Amino acid sequence: MINTAVILARGLGTRMRAEGETASLSAEQAAAASLGYKALMPIGEHRLIDYSLSSLADVGITRAIIVVAPEHEAFREHARTRAPKRMRIDFAVQQEALGTANALASAEKAVGEEPFLMLNGDNLYPHEALEAMTRVTGNAIAGFERMSLVENSNIPAERIAAFALIRHSERHLTGMIEKPSEAERAKYGENAPVSMNLFAFEKAVFEACRAIVPSARGEYEIVDAVLALADVQVVPVSGGVLDLSRRDDIADVERRLAHVSVRL
Repeated sequence: MINTAVILARGLGTRMRAEGETASLSAEQAAAASLGYKALMPIGEHRLIDYSLSSLADVGITRAIIVVAPEHEAFREHARTRAPKRMRIDFAVQQEALGTANALASAEKAVGEEPFLMLNGDNLYPHEALEAMTRVTGNAIAGFERMSLVENSNIPAERIAAFALIRHSERHLTGMIEKPSEAERAKYGENAPVSMNLFAFEKAVFEACRAIVPSARGEYEIVDAVLALADVQVVPVSGGVLDLSRRDDIADVERRLAHVSVRL
């Protein structure tokens, strides 16, 4: 089983900094939003990252590597004060926000030779999906069932419709369609699996991250690195993913997590 996870938490928080719903936010949440915090957003008595780390520990992850910006000492201080007992927390620094593949590459030294999960720091994934990915051998992408996402996530259906579609043959990845058009969604069907940036990787992914070129928006994209790998499994999963990338997401995420216990 995989027992290491890399959590990407380097994002600039541009959408979180933008104006949005603030009336329902606590003073602490409003302050965090103004700083662009997502993974460190106060949710109840905890921070969002605490829920993610607790879920990962529940499926057997014993080491988490959090990719942060050079100035994000707040992450280290939070980890120090919480003093997790169920897992070890390490940090990797992405010097510049040059995309998700570049963020992952910054964790290469910290990861070492071990297989690992990679996930977003501003998403909370269902237990069943995390557990399924820890049992993978080789490189893999979680393919989320679209209707299950629509029914169980806090993400509006129109946003989910824009997420990358996964193309596969006998559960082997053959391609991905970023921001699919209505015609493309119709072609591949409403049940075509969707990517929510939950992966299982072996060390070969780091070479793939180094080999790709920047995308049209000038970033090194994890999708391009994944497609450069020789063989990637598609693991079918269902359930909802909670997303906290905008101020408008905070109150709903907090409501949904009100009765979820956190054990670090």
